[in-house]
Amino acid sequence: MMKSEYNVIGVMSGTSLDGVDLVLVNFQKQKNWGFEIINADTIKYSKKWYSVLKSLVSFSFEELQNIDKDYTEYLGEIINSFLEKNKITHIDAICSHGHTALHQPHKCLTYQIGNLPALADLLNQNVVCDFRIQDVKLGGQGAPLVPIGDELLFSEYDFCLNLGGFANISMNFDGERIAYDICPVNIVLNKYVNQLGLPYDDEGRIAKSGSLNFKLLDKLNNLEFYNEEHPKSLGLEWVNHNIFPIIDGFQLDLKDILRTFIEHIAIQIASETNKKAEATVLATGGGVYNTFLIERLKHHSKTSILLPSNSIIEFKEALIFGFLGVLKLRNEVNCLKSVTGASKDHSSGRIFLP
Repeated sequence: MMKSEYNVIGVMSGTSLDGVDLVLVNFQKQKNWGFEIINADTIKYSKKWYSVLKSLVSFSFEELQNIDKDYTEYLGEIINSFLEKNKITHIDAICSHGHTALHQPHKCLTYQIGNLPALADLLNQNVVCDFRIQDVKLGGQGAPLVPIGDELLFSEYDFCLNLGGFANISMNFDGERIAYDICPVNIVLNKYVNQLGLPYDDEGRIAKSGSLNFKLLDKLNNLEFYNEEHPKSLGLEWVNHNIFPIIDGFQLDLKDILRTFIEHIAIQIASETNKKAEATVLATGGGVYNTFLIERLKHHSKTSILLPSNSIIEFKEALIFGFLGVLKLRNEVNCLKSVTGASKDHSSGRIFLP
C-alpha cells in the first residue's frame, strides 16, 4: 500500500547564488496534498564557491566534471550539518536540485552539479536528484520544474511568481498548467551591486535613487525573447550574450542601471499577469524583499500581488523540490509536458541508495 505521509529534505541552489536552501518538510496525502515546513535554513556560499559557481559557464566540460565531484562533497557536508543541527534521524529521502552549470535545452544539454551517486553514500540516506535531464531528453526545456508543486500545493492562486535569479511564472490555462521564464532579475541586479562591494541592493534603495534611462529601457524591452511563445526558459549564457552587452554599452552610473533594470523587470512581469483581469499573484523568492521592485510591479499591475509568510517566500523552491522527490518515490508524474514542451508527462529524477 502506498504511503500517505513523507518526511523529506528539499535542497535548492539557484542562479542568484544566495546559498543552499534546505527544508525539512512533512508531506501528507489525503484527498489533496498538504505540507508542513518543520526546519529551514540557508547556508551562504563561501567566497571560493561563490566565485566558482558564478563562472561555471567559462569552464570546459572536463573541468566541470571535476568541479561536480568537489561540489557533491561540499553539498554533502552542508546537508549533513543541517541533519545534525536539527537532530534529524528519520527521513524518507534527500531531494536535491543541485546547481545548474549548463542549460542549453535547444542543444539537448542540461547539467546540474551535485547530483552524483556519491551523495547518497556521503549522507547515508536515499537521494532523489537530477530532475532536469530526463525532460530535456524527451524534447523539453527541462525547466521550470516547480509548476507541478504550484498546481498541487498552491492552486488557490491565479499565478505563482518566483523572483530569484530569473522571474518565472506558472498558471492554469484552459485546464493545463503552463509556466515559463519571464526575464532576468537578481542575476543582473546583483552583478552590478557586487561592483559596489555589496551582496545585494537592500530593499532596492540604490535603484530607487537612480534615474530611468528610457533608451536602455526600450532596448531591453524589445529583446526577441519577450515575443517568443512558451515553453521557454533562460540561463546565464543568454544573459551574458544578450543583457550585459546592452547595459554596458550605455556606460551609465550603477544606480541608473539598477533603476532602469527594475523598471524593465516590472514591465515584463506585469505584461504577463495583466492578461487575466483581477487575478491573484503569489510572489515568492528573494526578489520579494526588494521593496522598490515590488512597488514598481504593483504600479504596472492590474492584479493583486500577494506576499506569503517568510518561510514560503524564501524556501518555496526547496519545498517543491522536496515534493518532486516524493512524487518520484511514488513513481507519479512530477514533470508536465504542458510546462516544458516535452513529448509526454513523466516522473523525472534519479534515485540513489546508500
